[in-house]
Amino acid sequence: MEKHSIKEDFVDVRLSDGSVHDRGTASVDDEVIRVLNEALYKGQVIERVDLSARYLKFLPEPFGKIHSLVLLDLSHNLLEVIPDSISGLQKLEELNVSSNLLETLPDAIGLLANLKVLDVSGNKLKKLPESIAGCRSLIVLDASFNDLMFLPKNIGFGLVNLQKFFIHLNKLKAIPNSICEMKSLRILDAHFNAIHGLPHSIGKLTNLEVLNMGSNFNDLTEVPETVGDLINLKELDLSNNQIRAIPETVYQLQNLTKLILDQNPLVVPPMDVVNNGVEAVKEYMMKRRLAMLEAEEQGSLVEKNKEGETGWAAWGTFTLHSVYSGFSYTISSYLGRNASKDPFLDQEL
Repeated sequence: MEKHSIKEDFVDVRLSDGSVHDRGTASVDDEVIRVLNEALYKGQVIERVDLSARYLKFLPEPFGKIHSLVLLDLSHNLLEVIPDSISGLQKLEELNVSSNLLETLPDAIGLLANLKVLDVSGNKLKKLPESIAGCRSLIVLDASFNDLMFLPKNIGFGLVNLQKFFIHLNKLKAIPNSICEMKSLRILDAHFNAIHGLPHSIGKLTNLEVLNMGSNFNDLTEVPETVGDLINLKELDLSNNQIRAIPETVYQLQNLTKLILDQNPLVVPPMDVVNNGVEAVKEYMMKRRLAMLEAEEQGSLVEKNKEGETGWAAWGTFTLHSVYSGFSYTISSYLGRNASKDPFLDQEL
């Protein structure tokens, strides 16, 4: 029986057309051939493959047949496409394709049900596929340093186990409401974008510890009051924006130890308070909140008093009219229906 050679398959999968002869590319060819040969023809169980920084321009389709793979590192290469065959890596838990030339991700990536760590940072991605919500085991997703204009609307409904979400250094203008369904989220880094605001339901992320919304510049002008419901928040970065007032509910963040408000046209709280630290800010906001509540209560009491005075006046008029009417009826009855009227008495009554 003729022994099969991986060299033949190497030509078929077009890993290299032989036109590049530099030392880096030659070493890549040898390493890829070795991995495929050991996994597919020698039957070895390969769980971890590191092909980082090898000038690799694309990943051959047969890699999707290495079903035992748990970790695949393809970072710092020249990849422009990830093949759909990657969906065959059903045991894959960590995929690193950072620092490549990727403009899209395959929809098949959503079939990696056991994937826990996905790093696609440092590429040219303009969007993430809607199917990424299918990666329900994801704990870490790094999509920073791309050209993302928006996030999939349904992303939060699928990634309910996500703990760390890095989307900084993109071109995002909004964060979808579904992100508030990521109840396990601990870190959300969205700095250096063009985000207009946070979803009102952001307070549902009660496990969030770090929220970085810094450097969204002219686009971010306010933060919802529901940020005060982030009971486990430790770090909040709102620097380099156009925020004039932070929500008073910040005083409720008992675990907050780091608050960055630099480079904002801040009025509330004043910068002299900010410069005294987090606790000074929380104390100021709490006093402000109490003062506003007291003012509202006093306003409510004044309004009730006005209503009360109006009510007493109306009651008095009604009572006087009733007494007069009753008195007039009694006299008329007493004098009789046919009694002649006394003009003086009528005038007095």
